[in-house]
Amino acid sequence: MPRTAETSSFQFNHTMIRVKDPKVSLQFYTDIIGMDLLSEKNMGDFTLYFLAFDLDGSYASMSSEEKDKARFAREGVLELTHNHGTESDPSFQGYSSGNSDPGRGFGHIAITVDDVEKACERFEKLGVAFKKKPSDGKMRHIAFILDPDGYWIEIVPRVLKL
Repeated sequence: MPRTAETSSFQFNHTMIRVKDPKVSLQFYTDIIGMDLLSEKNMGDFTLYFLAFDLDGSYASMSSEEKDKARFAREGVLELTHNHGTESDPSFQGYSSGNSDPGRGFGHIAITVDDVEKACERFEKLGVAFKKKPSDGKMRHIAFILDPDGYWIEIVPRVLKL
């Protein structure tokens, strides 16, 4: 169905995942994956962290206020939600990644890279856990890594032939 006048301005903005420890997750998504923290909002009993790739470098020169305003005007944002206290609760069991029962549903997020093999070599050196390496299984041109909460991140080449 073609886009209509009513939907012509719609765009995919962000997806949200819950995280146990924001310090660990933010380090993973910024230092290992290379995303930038666009904004952080403490809402009392939970905090929201918005991350994205700054592909054109425009966010580097923005103030925090400008980044905060711009985060809903772009695509490809990852929202991490931290419910306060989970990071220090010894009985906290973690969140469902969506890839096992109970809680099967959400599958993964994906990032594109220039070279899957080189990216995976880097991830391996950094101690990132893998769900699937490029050498595993039938689909040898992709990989899946795991974030600190066990969410799957698919690593795909910029051009993927299925």
